[in-house]
Amino acid sequence: MRERTLTFVSLLLLALVSFSNLCHCDDQTVLYESFEEPFDGRWIVSEKAEYQGVWKHEKSEGHDDHGLLVSEKAKKYGIVKELDEPLNLKEGTVVLQYEARFQQGLECGGAYLKYLRPQEAGWVPQGFDNDSPYSIMFGPDKCGATNKVHFILKHKNPKSGEFVEHHLKFPPSVPFDKLSHVYTAILKPDNEVRILVDGEEKKKGNLMSAEDFEPPLIPSKTIPDPEDKKPEDWDERAKIPDPSAVKPDDWDEEAPMEIEDEEVEKPEGWLDDEPEEVEDPEASKPEDWDDEEDGEWEAPKVSNPKCEAAPGCGEWKRPMKRNPAYKGKWSSPLIDNPAYKGIWKPRDIPNPDYFELDTPNYEPIAAIGIEIWTMQDGIIFDNVLIAKDEKVAETYRQTTWKPKFDVEKEKQKAEDEAAGETDGLKSYQVN
Repeated sequence: MRERTLTFVSLLLLALVSFSNLCHCDDQTVLYESFEEPFDGRWIVSEKAEYQGVWKHEKSEGHDDHGLLVSEKAKKYGIVKELDEPLNLKEGTVVLQYEARFQQGLECGGAYLKYLRPQEAGWVPQGFDNDSPYSIMFGPDKCGATNKVHFILKHKNPKSGEFVEHHLKFPPSVPFDKLSHVYTAILKPDNEVRILVDGEEKKKGNLMSAEDFEPPLIPSKTIPDPEDKKPEDWDERAKIPDPSAVKPDDWDEEAPMEIEDEEVEKPEGWLDDEPEEVEDPEASKPEDWDDEEDGEWEAPKVSNPKCEAAPGCGEWKRPMKRNPAYKGKWSSPLIDNPAYKGIWKPRDIPNPDYFELDTPNYEPIAAIGIEIWTMQDGIIFDNVLIAKDEKVAETYRQTTWKPKFDVEKEKQKAEDEAAGETDGLKSYQVN
């Protein structure tokens, strides 16, 4: 028994050493949080009044694996984890990765992370809120028409000093199920950014490209002159009414659009004096009817039986037809405007905020914050990672996320098949 125990321990140590060598965790992992231990002391809950949502250290449904749980519906949540030292994003590859699972589904809410830049002097994690400045915001968000995995870079304009949010265009959509999913953002030294969902590349862009980010990091060289005004005599009309045109003498603007069709005659046997509906001869006033309280009783109406054999009842009127003489209101035909100058726009002037840049002027990452409002409970965060090597992130995906996902997927498949068999049985029984 003792030999067997020693063999198991040896194998476990060997596996741990192999894992360490595989992911280079000693120097390539900046931060890793598995949430296997209670988060108290490592992650600080915001003490701002609006953040009433309670974070819990709970197991993911169907697993022994723990995570950070959003425990209540319709609440704002805030929590932050400071790094041991700020991470410089300008040096090499940076990988941001974490898992999120919507155990109750997701109708309206976010599950994104904010990677905070160094805060102002005097800031404490307990004061974390929506105004705490960040460098990158990344992760899923779904509500109404919004359904995207955000990637937002908050970048400082070196000319104006203003921080501007730059959104990745056409980001991937959020997986619509209750399974665990892993979200990965990879920032490369050549300005490339790649977004992976469950290890599969869903979007690739260039941080310096106007085609990939809105607004672009580098402003346009010129801008419309805000002081320029359109001249009063500037004519933007491409066509104008022909001033030489005259309304024809036979143009009748009063002629109606429709007239009676004189060619149609009243059908023989039409009962002019018979109403289409008559009182129901079989109806009688209820015994408990009180004229003083209920009003004078009237028999309900039924179709006039005399009209069923006749072509029609009541007053006959000729049908209407389009008036061949109708022309409507006359207006002059349009001709090319000889004074047309085109659509006016202000002249361009040099953009005072323009700058040239080869690579983003990243702000360091000093902390990770989760600041969300959600209508769903049951959102669980897990395996938060910041690394300097894509292989590290891949290793964590394979060892922490993939086994859970496979179990959940098989369970969902079995439940779907059972639900299908139940629906089929119900349909058979009804038939």
